[in-house]
Amino acid sequence: MPRDRYLKSKRILALLLLVLGFESAFGADNAVPDGYLLRAGDTLLISVWKETELQGDVLIRPDGGISFALAGDVHAAGHTVSEVTVMVQKKVREFIPDAVVTVSVKTALGNQVFVIGKVNKPGNFLLTGPMDVMQALSLAGGATPFASTNSIRVLRRTGDRLVSIPFKYGQVSHGKKLDQNILLQSGDTVVVP
Repeated sequence: MPRDRYLKSKRILALLLLVLGFESAFGADNAVPDGYLLRAGDTLLISVWKETELQGDVLIRPDGGISFALAGDVHAAGHTVSEVTVMVQKKVREFIPDAVVTVSVKTALGNQVFVIGKVNKPGNFLLTGPMDVMQALSLAGGATPFASTNSIRVLRRTGDRLVSIPFKYGQVSHGKKLDQNILLQSGDTVVVP
């Protein structure tokens, strides 16, 4: 087997193992890592111990808030599950002094990145933990043979501005200029022309 094919096969295997490890760590049971910041679109499961009528799924609204019986409106986006648990419990305890509130993430659909263009599986991908550009490309099945991999861009919205960040696959795949392989943020779009 020629050396170039061997190295390519080795890289593909390494990326596959990385993706499989990533999915087993975060994907199977919808568990999110500690420090995960909630976002609009995530669904929470909230329950109050021994209060069967005080439990249910709660969707984080586009404004970042949730509504829950006895707690009213609570701003959840940008907070961790632990922080939201404390906020909801504090409000519920105004009515039920010994209430024990449990909050968990049922679905983490608010944190997504998008990969479009000349990739084998374009689409949106859950961002449940740190993910860089190479990992996102791997989840999208890699670039097609007709892709211009040294002209990839990451589009990122910061406030009202849209920023375009260049990414040259050839350099990163050869271990050069690795600072291009940035960690993606929720809402980022990787464009493969």
